[in-house]
Amino acid sequence: MRVIIVDDDYLVVNSLKTIVNASGIEVLAVGHDGIEAVELYSLHKPDLILMDIRMEKMNGIEATQEILDRDPNAKILLITTFQDDEYISAALSLGCKGYILKQNIQGIIPAINAVYSGNHVFDSKIVSNIQKHSKKNIDIDLTDREFDILLLVAEGLNNKEIADKLFLSEGTVRNYISNMLEKLSLRDRTQLAIYYYKL
Repeated sequence: MRVIIVDDDYLVVNSLKTIVNASGIEVLAVGHDGIEAVELYSLHKPDLILMDIRMEKMNGIEATQEILDRDPNAKILLITTFQDDEYISAALSLGCKGYILKQNIQGIIPAINAVYSGNHVFDSKIVSNIQKHSKKNIDIDLTDREFDILLLVAEGLNNKEIADKLFLSEGTVRNYISNMLEKLSLRDRTQLAIYYYKL
């Protein structure tokens, strides 16, 4: 896997580069603002870009918008110290693949691998923050159990992991998800996760 790292803090960039390289992932280049992120992405066409949100000249949200306008298949994992709902909402609406906190050092490599594999990844603290506001906003008639499963899908868990966590069989989880997809007129579990976060 080949990645680009962009953060306006030189110490953070170097730390992230060390962590990523140590895992066997190749760091193609590093940048320090959104403008560099766009330029480096166009130049190197990486498998994934790991990018801060609050940066000078052009922030991570603006850079995400420009990169995805040029390449809708770009995989962008945002990393920040902030848990601002406005940033989370903007990131999701643009189509970024993940949003994790810098404090979660041990979660960075698993998050990169998950996004590279096509999954959405959101830090558990961010999920908890959104969960406080979201259930009351769901105007579709979801049962409590369906909502529990929806949350775990949004966290990136697979059917077996959801089944283990809720003490259900995989088949039961599969049935719940199928019912929710039909009820919400959604195509797959990725759309289900996006639906949850957009609420």
